[in-house]
Amino acid sequence: MTLLRLIPFPLCLLALAACSDPEKIARYPITPPAVSKDMANRLGTAELRQISLPDYASSQEISFQTPDGALRSNPNNLWADDPARSMTLALARQISEMSGATVLSDPWPLSDPPRRRIDVRVEQLLPGADQMLHVSGLYVVSPTGFDAGGDTVRRFNFTVPIAGAEADGGAQPAAIVAAQGKAVTELARRIAGLR
Repeated sequence: MTLLRLIPFPLCLLALAACSDPEKIARYPITPPAVSKDMANRLGTAELRQISLPDYASSQEISFQTPDGALRSNPNNLWADDPARSMTLALARQISEMSGATVLSDPWPLSDPPRRRIDVRVEQLLPGADQMLHVSGLYVVSPTGFDAGGDTVRRFNFTVPIAGAEADGGAQPAAIVAAQGKAVTELARRIAGLR
């Protein structure tokens, strides 16, 4: 009798395993477009703290807004890396490449300390139902004690178009990822120029 009770459990596990096909899961890296050095170096050496993101944007699943205003996601469409970590690394790289500054993510890996510290707090990173990525928040650039000057605090609020609408009003994950890469570049440009 005990053997008969145990048989359905392994069958259930097999059925669940058959339902979750790993080839259906797509992972997307954040890949901002290539940039060239076209700005002055206004930061010198700077440590970029990990970006603060809203909960829906820091989730592993790629969120999107539908026409009813709800944020939805699909467990088959995931970020390839932790979104906050990935955005922090991409932002540091973009600022460095476009300005020639040495911007590295926290913790600071070099023996000489950075002259400035950058803190980015994203309040909204919303792939809207209007096919626009809405980006807002603020960044702070502070001297670390080795440089004269005060803090620079700037708010940002901009949108990036998202191409490729789905029938339910959401956007294709690849289009959201591309828009987010462009948003990282726009934010990098603002921070590099302290504007």
